[in-house]
Parts: sequence; structure tokens; C-alpha cells
Amino acid sequence: MSTDVLALLSRLPGSYAGPQRPEPGPHAVVGVGEGTLAAQLASALPGVAGNFTRTGTQFVLFSPDGQDAARTYAELAEVAGAAVRRVTTGGAAGEVDVLVPGGALSTYHFAQALAYATGHAGDAQEAERLLADLARRCGPEAGDDNPARTLAWSLWGRAPLLLAAPDAEALPQAWQQLLARIGKTLAVPLSGDPLPVVTGAFEAQHEHGDGRIALLLGDLDPALELSREVLETRIDEVVHLPVPGDTESAYAGQLALWYFGAWVAAYLAERYGLQAGDLSVLARAQAVLAGEETEEHLRAEREAPAPRRTVLDDWDDTGAADSPEAGDWEADDREED
Repeated sequence: MSTDVLALLSRLPGSYAGPQRPEPGPHAVVGVGEGTLAAQLASALPGVAGNFTRTGTQFVLFSPDGQDAARTYAELAEVAGAAVRRVTTGGAAGEVDVLVPGGALSTYHFAQALAYATGHAGDAQEAERLLADLARRCGPEAGDDNPARTLAWSLWGRAPLLLAAPDAEALPQAWQQLLARIGKTLAVPLSGDPLPVVTGAFEAQHEHGDGRIALLLGDLDPALELSREVLETRIDEVVHLPVPGDTESAYAGQLALWYFGAWVAAYLAERYGLQAGDLSVLARAQAVLAGEETEEHLRAEREAPAPRRTVLDDWDDTGAADSPEAGDWEADDREED
């Protein structure tokens, strides 16, 4: 089912084939569309601002579905006085400086292009080392001792909570995207201060903690340590996923955790018996936003929904749900919908 994605993941380390020459600083980056996550991961690169610069080089990472916003960002940077470098998965030739492969794994290519262009070749090469080690340990040939497949089994049938420290705040969103796009599974990222959420979220409905799992991504700060202690009393399982490998590069460590998440998502799709590639409705939606398609309905095929229940079905104390009037009202409501 997931053979193609697993093969792509195996080949990903070392596959970046873009320019490696650094651009003049200072550097700033914004991202839209498929460039969003890579722009967020860039916060781990020293000296790279996550907004705009008036001098040096402004990087705009985007895919065609975000081209209108990307064009605006580029024009603003140029007016301010910065040189603009557009890194994209497609678009008009005059609006492309670096072309990278699109798809669910485009974050790797965006991020590595940015690392080299901002003068962080060492971080980019360290990331390749960590990714290559993960490919060896997480590939299909790894057998039973495969951490990505083991975690995928733990996530099966669950909607995990995703948490990270502020210096790795891109990781929960990155994992949410991977688990949805590749693993076809909903995950819930918790942003901001986690303590008010984890201390109160399960008090009114304790059963919501049943079968729940939380993933703590990257290094634990004091707030996450306390959150872990709280969650262990409220949900079934808490798993800490540190940086997969010994490194002093925050960027390399976060990109490696993103890559590990992609492996986990691929095995989760396999566990569900689903295709790990993108659904066709995503391509149609992106095409509409890119101005390439306007007529086809954006509706994924799905099973027919179960008959709707209303609150009247549970009114057993007064007998209202059993009255002819109540039944007729519910039927009329469905017809109007």
C-alpha cells in the first residue's frame, strides 16, 4: 500500500540537488503553501529571521497554491530594499529562483535550500547524516527493530496530542501535517503554554483521556517536564521523542524529527491498509488556489453518513421522543437539509 512513499523516504537523504552558494546577509524568510513548514524550521538556524529584512536577502518559500501571497511578500521585500530569492515547487519562470520537488516531502528540499543559502552548510550536512542513519534504522528492511513502525502501532486507532518546547514549536504542526497527509490520521498540536491545557482539559470528561497518547517532540523544558507528569495521571500513554541522534545542530535535529515523523506516518497508513500518498482532492484544491482549475467539485469520496440523531432521541424522562409530533419534526428537519 505504502511502497512508493517508503521508497521515496529511503531515497530522501542526500537527494537535495539545489544550489549551495550562500546569499548575502542578513537573511529573513517567509513561507506559504508547501513552504510554510520549512520557513518555520528555519527558526533553528542562527541569524535567520522569521519575517522580513530591509537589506540582505529575503527568502520566499512557496508552492503555486500560495503564489498570490508569495508575490506580495516578494514585492514588499523588493520595495524595502532587500534582494529576493524565490524558492518554489512551481510557477511562472520569472518568479522562480530555485525549483524544488513538491509533495509531502518538499519540506526537506525547501529546508536544505534555505540552510545552504543562509551560510549554514555545516547544519545541512549534519542533517543529512542524521537522516541517513534514520533511513537505515526505519526502512522496511530494518525488520522488527524499527522505531518508526513500533510507534506507528502505538498510534493506531488514536488521535495523539503533540507538544514541544518553544524553541521547537514548528514540530507539532509538522507532525500534524505528516500524520494527516501521509498517515491519514488526525493529531492535535498543543501550542503556547501547555500547562493550562493539560491540567484542565480532561477534568469535565475524564473518558476523553481513555486511549489517548501524547508525543513530546524534542528536548524537554521545565514546562514540558511538568506537563509530562500531569499527562501521565490523565491519559493512557506519554512518549518522549528526543532528537534521533547526537548533534549540536538544532536545525539538523528538528529536520531529523520531521523525517522520523514521515516514516511513522507511512507505517501508520500501512497499518490502516490505506494508500500513503496524497488524496486526489488535495491536488484539486491546490489547483484551484493556483488558478489552474475552477469547475470540478472539491469533494472526496466517502461512505454515506449514518442517520443523524437529535437531542429528542434521548428525551426518555418526559416521553417526548416517543411522541408522533417529535418523530414528524425530526423527519421534516432532515428533508429540509
